Amino acid sequence: MLKIHVCLLVLWWTSLHNVYAGDVPVFSNTYIAKAVLIIPYAEITEPISAWYDGPFDQSRIDYYGGMVKTYQLGKKFDFGTSLKIVPLTTEAKYNVDTCLQNNGTSEETRITAQSILPDLTGFKSLGTEIVNGMTCDVWGKEETIEEKVNNYTMFLMWKKSANSEEKVAIPIMYEMKGYNTLFGSHFDHYYIRYKWFSTEKPDQSVFTLPESMTCQSFPGPGSQYTYTFNPMKEFIHNDVKHIDCAWDEFQKYHNRTKDYKSAKEHDLRKHVFHQNFRFIQSKNRANLSYRLAVNHLADRTSDELKVLRGRRPSKVAYNGGSPFPYSSQFLAKYAKELPDDLDWRLFGAVTPVKDQSVCGSCWSFGTTGTVEGAYFVKTGHLVRLSQQALIDCSWGFGNNGCDGGEDFRSYEWIMKHGGLPSESDYGPYLGQDGYCHIKNLTMAAKITGFVNVTTNNEIALKTSLVKHGPISIAIDASQKSLSFYSNGIYYEPLCHSSEEQLDHAVLLVGYGKLNGEPYWLVKNSWSNYWGNDGYVLISPKNNNCGVMTAPTYVKM
Repeated sequence: MLKIHVCLLVLWWTSLHNVYAGDVPVFSNTYIAKAVLIIPYAEITEPISAWYDGPFDQSRIDYYGGMVKTYQLGKKFDFGTSLKIVPLTTEAKYNVDTCLQNNGTSEETRITAQSILPDLTGFKSLGTEIVNGMTCDVWGKEETIEEKVNNYTMFLMWKKSANSEEKVAIPIMYEMKGYNTLFGSHFDHYYIRYKWFSTEKPDQSVFTLPESMTCQSFPGPGSQYTYTFNPMKEFIHNDVKHIDCAWDEFQKYHNRTKDYKSAKEHDLRKHVFHQNFRFIQSKNRANLSYRLAVNHLADRTSDELKVLRGRRPSKVAYNGGSPFPYSSQFLAKYAKELPDDLDWRLFGAVTPVKDQSVCGSCWSFGTTGTVEGAYFVKTGHLVRLSQQALIDCSWGFGNNGCDGGEDFRSYEWIMKHGGLPSESDYGPYLGQDGYCHIKNLTMAAKITGFVNVTTNNEIALKTSLVKHGPISIAIDASQKSLSFYSNGIYYEPLCHSSEEQLDHAVLLVGYGKLNGEPYWLVKNSWSNYWGNDGYVLISPKNNNCGVMTAPTYVKM
């Protein structure tokens, strides 16, 4: 077998299948390939492996090194079947490889083999171009749909067949760029880099499930979600029917139809949703320790999501807090007495989750949450305190309303003014800056100071949580995955933990273990549409996202 190296590509083939059809190349109807799907706008780089057998109408595509395996078997049953093997976790089992099945039911829904190579019918030769140091033939097609212009480009090389003097087409890269003439900007861009390619016929065993595995019907909440059985269909055939369905459902569920003021804004939001949807599905195929889901933020741009992260670290040398009062000797002894798990919600020390809206006021929620908790620990009563009062009135201490702030500045304001008014006395949260009106109001919660918990010390943080109630903490919320967190234990290796990189204030209300894995229980302020009813479980591993970096609690 002849081996060809293209930079880091290794291209293998065994027989002649690739020829010209009329004026355009036709790729082999059997092949094995490795590739990488890259979607810059959605921040996706996803490795894939593919086996394709056109004559027998069957294919298999694996994602993330076989984490998720998909099969498209056109000759099974009357209209074909698609299978997906995923690691499934339920209350009864944990990460057990499970086969889900979705059968075609008509000619319209017939399932056929899925290629990771495009049909080049309609493409035109655009000359040659250097790709990865190699001269490639370039074939392109332009498609106009209303104001959208889609450009598809295939980069390929011709190599001599191992068994013939004829040439064989070898894919190098396939790229799609979408341009919106109305907006004057690109609305889509993705490409597939082919890392390894062989025209050999895949062995039948590749398409055969283990004898011990049986398949069950797809448990999803709607037929459009069967897209997850064949994600590649969108990128090869530009099939976006599932996006249309998901977009319609999103608008109805979150009442967005009235929010978009023009057709232009509607199309822009749908584009943002499309990229976020791709990101969510790709991350879920990676079988991480957590799952993502479409939520009320799915039509928000990266800049809009950034607004929700309103902690503005000021890098002061000393924030005015008291040192941690417990010695290392005490902590070593008390560690043995700590409960295995704790959830202050069960004791009634935590108020309901709110939505901070398009206001960078997260710092006010972390502050009020820890003061509410301390007040409950002291009195046994839970009082809803006013975030709006801090937003409106604490500018003199360095906070900036909806443009950010810090918890210790809020504590200083509370101490000077003799407490913090209740929400019922001050008025509801507005999600925007307002006029300060604390005069003649009764302050519901007075504090005498606050404590800086020893940084990066799990026992110190658990001790503080047990003895003093919910804790104000800061985290790095800049990772896109956190914006669409749904459930599971969140661990993101790219998350920062240094104090200057912590951009979001939240409330720590407990800790525990899920399937033997430890977590911190954190209350967010992005509404109960986000996460697990407004909460996230964050892994303590490597001080993930900085939970243990800058915790504080108040004294009463």
